[in-house]
Amino acid sequence: MLVNTKQLFAEAQSRKFAIPATNFIDLDSARAYVEVAEERGLPLILAFAQSHKDILSLEEASLIGKYFAEKATVPIALHLDHGADTEYIFKAIELGFKSVMIDASEESFEDNIMISKKVVDYAHQFGVTVEAELGHVGANDNSESSEITHSIYTEVNDVIQFVEETKVDSLAVSIGTAHGVYKGKPKLSFERLDEIANMTDIPLVLHGGSSTGDENLNRCAISGIVKINIYSDFINGALQEIQNEKPSNYIELKEIANQKMKSILSHYYDVFQTQRVEIKGENNE
Repeated sequence: MLVNTKQLFAEAQSRKFAIPATNFIDLDSARAYVEVAEERGLPLILAFAQSHKDILSLEEASLIGKYFAEKATVPIALHLDHGADTEYIFKAIELGFKSVMIDASEESFEDNIMISKKVVDYAHQFGVTVEAELGHVGANDNSESSEITHSIYTEVNDVIQFVEETKVDSLAVSIGTAHGVYKGKPKLSFERLDEIANMTDIPLVLHGGSSTGDENLNRCAISGIVKINIYSDFINGALQEIQNEKPSNYIELKEIANQKMKSILSHYYDVFQTQRVEIKGENNE
Protein backbone atom coordinates (compact mmCIF):
# COMPACT_ATOMS: atom_id res chain seq x y z
CA MET A 1 0.00 0.00 0.00
CA LEU A 2 1.65 3.20 -1.21
CA VAL A 3 1.03 6.06 1.25
CA ASN A 4 2.47 9.35 2.42
CA THR A 5 3.74 9.73 5.98
CA LYS A 6 0.96 11.79 7.55
CA GLN A 7 -1.09 9.04 9.19
CA LEU A 8 1.96 6.87 9.86
CA PHE A 9 3.64 9.60 11.87
CA ALA A 10 0.44 10.53 13.70
CA GLU A 11 0.13 6.94 14.92
CA ALA A 12 3.81 6.68 15.80
CA GLN A 13 3.67 9.95 17.71
CA SER A 14 0.63 9.04 19.75
CA ARG A 15 1.73 5.46 20.49
CA LYS A 16 5.43 6.22 21.11
CA PHE A 17 7.26 4.19 18.49
CA ALA A 18 9.46 4.89 15.47
CA ILE A 19 9.31 3.65 11.89
CA PRO A 20 12.55 2.68 10.13
CA ALA A 21 13.50 4.61 7.00
CA THR A 22 15.60 2.22 4.91
CA ASN A 23 17.66 3.53 2.01
CA PHE A 24 17.52 1.25 -1.02
CA ILE A 25 20.08 1.39 -3.81
CA ASP A 26 18.80 -1.38 -6.10
CA LEU A 27 15.92 -3.78 -6.64
CA ASP A 28 17.31 -6.37 -4.22
CA SER A 29 17.58 -4.02 -1.25
CA ALA A 30 14.10 -2.57 -1.84
CA ARG A 31 12.56 -6.02 -2.11
CA ALA A 32 14.36 -7.26 1.01
CA TYR A 33 13.10 -4.35 3.11
CA VAL A 34 9.50 -4.68 1.93
CA GLU A 35 9.52 -8.46 2.46
CA VAL A 36 10.43 -7.92 6.11
CA ALA A 37 7.70 -5.28 6.48
CA GLU A 38 5.20 -7.76 5.04
CA GLU A 39 6.43 -10.64 7.21
CA ARG A 40 6.19 -8.50 10.35
CA GLY A 41 2.98 -6.72 9.31
CA LEU A 42 4.60 -3.35 9.99
CA PRO A 43 4.83 0.01 8.18
CA LEU A 44 8.00 1.08 6.38
CA ILE A 45 9.56 4.23 4.96
CA LEU A 46 11.23 3.03 1.76
CA ALA A 47 13.76 5.78 1.07
CA PHE A 48 15.94 6.69 -1.89
CA ALA A 49 18.62 9.36 -1.40
CA GLN A 50 19.55 11.91 -4.04
CA SER A 51 23.21 11.20 -3.21
CA HIS A 52 22.72 7.72 -4.73
CA LYS A 53 21.55 9.04 -8.10
CA ASP A 54 24.71 7.72 -9.80
CA ILE A 55 23.90 4.21 -8.57
CA LEU A 56 20.22 4.28 -9.45
CA SER A 57 18.38 6.91 -11.46
CA LEU A 58 15.37 8.67 -9.98
CA GLU A 59 13.17 7.10 -12.64
CA GLU A 60 14.43 3.62 -11.77
CA ALA A 61 14.02 4.25 -8.05
CA SER A 62 10.46 5.42 -8.61
CA LEU A 63 9.51 2.33 -10.62
CA ILE A 64 11.10 -0.04 -8.10
CA GLY A 65 9.67 1.73 -5.05
CA LYS A 66 6.16 2.06 -6.42
CA TYR A 67 6.08 -1.54 -7.61
CA PHE A 68 6.91 -3.02 -4.20
CA ALA A 69 4.86 -0.48 -2.23
CA GLU A 70 1.72 -0.86 -4.32
CA LYS A 71 1.70 -4.65 -4.10
CA ALA A 72 2.37 -4.67 -0.35
CA THR A 73 -0.47 -5.17 2.12
CA VAL A 74 1.22 -3.00 4.75
CA PRO A 75 1.61 0.80 4.43
CA ILE A 76 4.81 1.78 2.61
CA ALA A 77 5.83 5.42 2.11
CA LEU A 78 8.13 5.94 -0.89
CA HIS A 79 10.35 8.74 0.35
CA LEU A 80 13.01 10.92 -1.27
CA ASP A 81 15.82 11.27 1.25
CA HIS A 82 18.10 14.33 1.43
CA GLY A 83 16.75 16.12 -1.61
CA ALA A 84 19.38 18.75 -2.27
CA ASP A 85 17.69 20.86 -4.92
CA THR A 86 14.10 21.75 -5.63
CA GLU A 87 14.00 20.62 -9.26
CA TYR A 88 15.11 17.12 -8.32
CA ILE A 89 12.49 17.02 -5.56
CA PHE A 90 9.75 18.25 -7.90
CA LYS A 91 10.71 15.53 -10.38
CA ALA A 92 10.46 12.90 -7.64
CA ILE A 93 6.95 14.10 -6.82
CA GLU A 94 5.96 13.92 -10.49
CA LEU A 95 7.31 10.37 -10.63
CA GLY A 96 5.15 9.24 -7.71
CA PHE A 97 7.14 9.68 -4.51
CA LYS A 98 4.65 10.25 -1.68
CA SER A 99 7.08 11.82 0.78
CA VAL A 100 10.11 14.05 0.17
CA MET A 101 12.87 15.62 2.22
CA ILE A 102 14.30 19.02 1.42
CA ASP A 103 17.71 19.29 3.03
CA ALA A 104 18.71 22.95 3.12
CA SER A 105 20.26 22.53 6.56
CA GLU A 106 23.63 23.93 5.51
CA GLU A 107 22.01 27.14 4.29
CA SER A 108 21.29 30.11 6.53
CA PHE A 109 18.21 29.89 8.74
CA GLU A 110 16.38 32.37 6.49
CA ASP A 111 17.29 30.52 3.30
CA ASN A 112 16.38 27.18 4.84
CA ILE A 113 12.91 28.56 5.56
CA MET A 114 12.53 30.01 2.06
CA ILE A 115 13.67 26.84 0.24
CA SER A 116 11.70 24.48 2.48
CA LYS A 117 8.53 26.55 2.08
CA LYS A 118 8.89 26.43 -1.70
CA VAL A 119 8.98 22.64 -1.60
CA VAL A 120 6.03 22.46 0.82
CA ASP A 121 3.90 24.75 -1.35
CA TYR A 122 4.51 22.52 -4.37
CA ALA A 123 4.29 19.13 -2.67
CA HIS A 124 1.08 19.77 -0.77
CA GLN A 125 -0.75 20.33 -4.05
CA PHE A 126 -0.24 16.62 -4.73
CA GLY A 127 -0.84 15.24 -1.23
CA VAL A 128 2.89 14.67 -0.74
CA THR A 129 4.32 15.12 2.75
CA VAL A 130 7.51 17.11 3.32
CA GLU A 131 10.37 16.66 5.77
CA ALA A 132 12.94 19.41 6.36
CA GLU A 133 16.06 19.56 8.51
CA LEU A 134 16.87 22.17 11.13
CA GLY A 135 20.36 22.09 12.52
CA HIS A 136 22.68 19.80 10.56
CA VAL A 137 23.39 16.08 10.90
CA GLY A 138 27.00 15.76 9.77
CA ALA A 139 28.77 12.87 8.05
CA ASN A 140 31.53 10.67 9.42
CA ASP A 141 32.33 9.43 5.91
CA ASN A 142 31.06 9.84 2.36
CA SER A 143 28.89 6.72 2.26
CA GLU A 144 25.64 8.66 2.62
CA SER A 145 26.63 12.10 1.37
CA SER A 146 29.19 13.78 -0.81
CA GLU A 147 31.55 14.95 1.91
CA ILE A 148 32.52 14.75 5.57
CA THR A 149 30.77 17.47 7.57
CA HIS A 150 30.30 18.36 11.23
CA SER A 151 26.98 18.16 13.05
CA ILE A 152 25.28 21.34 14.25
CA TYR A 153 22.66 20.90 16.97
CA THR A 154 19.12 22.10 16.32
CA GLU A 155 18.49 25.40 18.10
CA VAL A 156 15.36 25.02 20.20
CA ASN A 157 14.31 28.65 19.80
CA ASP A 158 14.30 28.30 16.00
CA VAL A 159 11.89 25.37 15.84
CA ILE A 160 8.57 27.18 16.28
CA GLN A 161 9.35 29.89 13.73
CA PHE A 162 10.66 27.36 11.22
CA VAL A 163 7.61 25.11 11.47
CA GLU A 164 5.12 27.98 11.36
CA GLU A 165 6.69 29.64 8.32
CA THR A 166 7.41 26.52 6.27
CA LYS A 167 4.36 24.36 7.17
CA VAL A 168 6.53 21.24 6.92
CA ASP A 169 4.98 17.91 7.92
CA SER A 170 7.97 16.55 9.85
CA LEU A 171 11.27 17.89 11.09
CA ALA A 172 14.68 16.23 11.16
CA VAL A 173 16.54 17.36 14.25
CA SER A 174 20.22 17.20 15.10
CA ILE A 175 20.95 15.89 18.60
CA GLY A 176 24.37 14.30 18.13
CA THR A 177 23.99 11.59 15.50
CA ALA A 178 25.94 11.57 12.23
CA HIS A 179 25.71 9.80 8.89
CA GLY A 180 28.02 6.91 8.11
CA VAL A 181 30.24 4.92 10.45
CA TYR A 182 31.16 6.48 13.80
CA LYS A 183 34.83 6.90 14.61
CA GLY A 184 34.00 6.94 18.32
CA LYS A 185 31.02 6.31 20.57
CA PRO A 186 28.09 8.60 19.69
CA LYS A 187 26.77 10.86 22.46
CA LEU A 188 23.20 11.99 21.99
CA SER A 189 21.63 14.99 23.71
CA PHE A 190 18.33 13.65 24.98
CA GLU A 191 17.92 16.92 26.85
CA ARG A 192 17.81 18.75 23.52
CA LEU A 193 15.36 16.19 22.13
CA ASP A 194 13.07 16.59 25.15
CA GLU A 195 13.18 20.37 24.85
CA ILE A 196 12.17 20.25 21.19
CA ALA A 197 9.51 17.57 21.68
CA ASN A 198 7.93 19.53 24.53
CA MET A 199 7.59 22.73 22.53
CA THR A 200 6.12 21.49 19.24
CA ASP A 201 3.59 18.93 18.00
CA ILE A 202 5.36 18.35 14.70
CA PRO A 203 6.60 14.76 14.17
CA LEU A 204 10.37 14.59 14.73
CA VAL A 205 12.73 12.38 12.74
CA LEU A 206 16.32 11.26 13.27
CA HIS A 207 19.07 10.80 10.69
CA GLY A 208 22.31 8.89 11.18
CA GLY A 209 20.79 5.95 13.03
CA SER A 210 23.39 3.40 11.93
CA SER A 211 25.75 2.24 14.73
CA THR A 212 24.19 4.73 17.15
CA GLY A 213 23.39 1.85 19.51
CA ASP A 214 20.19 0.00 20.34
CA GLU A 215 19.74 1.67 23.71
CA ASN A 216 20.10 5.17 22.25
CA LEU A 217 17.74 4.44 19.37
CA ASN A 218 15.13 2.81 21.57
CA ARG A 219 15.18 5.83 23.85
CA CYS A 220 14.74 8.11 20.83
CA ALA A 221 11.77 6.05 19.64
CA ILE A 222 9.91 6.37 22.92
CA SER A 223 10.90 10.02 23.42
CA GLY A 224 9.25 11.61 20.42
CA ILE A 225 11.17 10.44 17.32
CA VAL A 226 8.78 8.87 14.79
CA LYS A 227 11.23 7.96 11.99
CA ILE A 228 14.84 6.77 12.19
CA ASN A 229 17.05 6.54 9.10
CA ILE A 230 19.27 3.49 8.65
CA TYR A 231 21.61 2.85 5.72
CA SER A 232 25.25 2.14 6.61
CA ASP A 233 24.35 -0.73 8.95
CA PHE A 234 22.67 -2.52 6.03
CA ILE A 235 25.48 -2.27 3.51
CA ASN A 236 28.25 -2.84 6.06
CA GLY A 237 26.41 -5.75 7.62
CA ALA A 238 25.85 -7.33 4.21
CA LEU A 239 29.52 -6.92 3.29
CA GLN A 240 30.67 -8.48 6.57
CA GLU A 241 28.35 -11.43 6.09
CA ILE A 242 29.63 -11.99 2.55
CA GLN A 243 33.21 -11.94 3.81
CA ASN A 244 32.34 -14.39 6.58
CA GLU A 245 30.35 -16.81 4.41
CA LYS A 246 32.62 -16.66 1.32
CA PRO A 247 29.97 -17.36 -1.36
CA SER A 248 30.98 -19.56 -4.28
CA ASN A 249 29.00 -17.63 -6.91
CA TYR A 250 27.19 -14.35 -7.56
CA ILE A 251 23.70 -15.73 -6.89
CA GLU A 252 24.80 -17.05 -3.51
CA LEU A 253 26.45 -13.71 -2.75
CA LYS A 254 23.22 -11.85 -3.41
CA GLU A 255 21.20 -14.22 -1.26
CA ILE A 256 23.62 -13.86 1.66
CA ALA A 257 23.51 -10.05 1.40
CA ASN A 258 19.73 -9.94 1.13
CA GLN A 259 19.17 -12.23 4.12
CA LYS A 260 21.55 -10.19 6.27
CA MET A 261 19.81 -6.93 5.41
CA LYS A 262 16.48 -8.53 6.25
CA SER A 263 17.72 -9.68 9.65
CA ILE A 264 19.07 -6.19 10.41
CA LEU A 265 15.74 -4.56 9.58
CA SER A 266 13.83 -7.08 11.68
CA HIS A 267 16.16 -6.27 14.57
CA TYR A 268 15.55 -2.55 14.23
CA TYR A 269 11.79 -3.06 14.13
CA ASP A 270 12.17 -4.50 17.62
CA VAL A 271 14.50 -1.74 18.80
CA PHE A 272 12.14 0.97 17.53
CA GLN A 273 9.11 -0.83 19.01
CA THR A 274 7.35 -0.34 15.68
CA GLN A 275 3.63 -1.16 15.74
CA ARG A 276 1.06 -2.01 13.10
CA VAL A 277 -0.75 0.88 11.45
CA GLU A 278 -4.13 0.59 9.76
CA ILE A 279 -4.61 3.23 7.08
CA LYS A 280 -8.13 4.66 7.08
CA GLY A 281 -9.94 5.56 3.87
CA GLU A 282 -8.66 5.47 0.30
CA ASN A 283 -5.73 7.78 1.04
CA ASN A 284 -4.03 9.36 4.01
CA GLU A 285 -3.81 12.97 2.93
